[in-house]
Amino acid sequence: MIPRRFRDVSFELAENDGIAPAVLDAVREFADQVEDRLDSGKGLWLMGDVGTGKTTLAMLVSKAAAEAGRTVAIYSLPRLLARIRRTYDAEAGEQSYIEFFERLTGVDLAHLDDLGAENRTEWVIEQLYALVNERYESQRSLVVTTNLDQGDLEEQIGERVVSRLVEICGDPLPIFDDDRRLRVSAEV
Repeated sequence: MIPRRFRDVSFELAENDGIAPAVLDAVREFADQVEDRLDSGKGLWLMGDVGTGKTTLAMLVSKAAAEAGRTVAIYSLPRLLARIRRTYDAEAGEQSYIEFFERLTGVDLAHLDDLGAENRTEWVIEQLYALVNERYESQRSLVVTTNLDQGDLEEQIGERVVSRLVEICGDPLPIFDDDRRLRVSAEV
């Protein structure tokens, strides 16, 4: 469930990586209270530049949920949309769209990485609205990362989806810094 690259992440590593203390504290608080947050359908929205640690922080929350015995689904948006498309061609015995959708909306925590990285089409907006709205109505938690600010995200996926994200997740936690991946590659 947790991708290999993120299995060993920890708050200590994130702290040593120079992530803003206020953001790190907010994510740590969410992870420490993960059961209460999931039970109340609360989420977390991380927004900022490429390579600033958003996915790492989101993975810390997903790990906390999994360690608490909760169900978690982790998808990058492009991968999620590709998975949904595959259900349309499902043959007998394979997972149908409805089965996949119910599984995705039924987990305790849906972790959506790189929201806004998808091509904007009516179909994409429809899928995102259906997913976010179902989780909103059933008070299921979301952890979202995006490189887009709220206005740009509204243009990309629509005001209705972003409005629901704000109610589920609260205001986005901004993470702006240099791309840590480029920093690491320069040190090698």
